[in-house]
Amino acid sequence: MPQPIYVIATGGTIEKVYSEQTGTVRNLDSKIDRYFRLLRLPDAEIRVVHLMNKDSLEMTDEDRARVLAAVRETFGDPAPIVITHGTGTMVETGLVLQSNLPDLRVPIVLTGAMTPLGFEGSDGLQNLTESLLAARILQTGVWVVMHNQVFPVDRARKDRDQARFVWK
Repeated sequence: MPQPIYVIATGGTIEKVYSEQTGTVRNLDSKIDRYFRLLRLPDAEIRVVHLMNKDSLEMTDEDRARVLAAVRETFGDPAPIVITHGTGTMVETGLVLQSNLPDLRVPIVLTGAMTPLGFEGSDGLQNLTESLLAARILQTGVWVVMHNQVFPVDRARKDRDQARFVWK
C-alpha cells in the first residue's frame, strides 16, 4: 500500500513563472502538480494541499497561521509533511511550526528553490525529490531540506551570498 505524504504548497521561487506581459518572474498559479508527474513514486501517495502562492518575503503572521492550521488538519491521518516555501522566510515559518506543535508525531520538511522549477539550472526538482525521501526517513521534527543537505530548522540559515542554506 502506498505511503501517504502531504505536500502543502505555499508558493515561493519554486513555483514562480515568467510573465511575458510584465517581463517579471512572479507567483501566478501553482505548477507543483506537473512536476510530481515527472517523478517515479510507485509507493507514495502524494496529497497536495494548495494553500497559497506567495513570495515568502510577502508572507505575514496570518499566512504562517494558515500554514500551521493546514499542518494541524493533516494530523487525523498521520503522514509525513513536505511544505514548499520561499527560501527568504522558510526558517521563520519552520520555527513557528516547531514552537506551536509540541506533540508533533511526524517529520515536517520545508523545501524550496533558488531558481524556479522549469528554469534552466533550477534546483527545484532536486530539492522536491530529496524532500519526499527525507520526509519518509527523518525522525519527528521540523527540518529544512535543500541542496542535498538536511538541517534541523533551528540550526539552518540562508546565506544569500552563497545562495544556499548553511549551519547556524
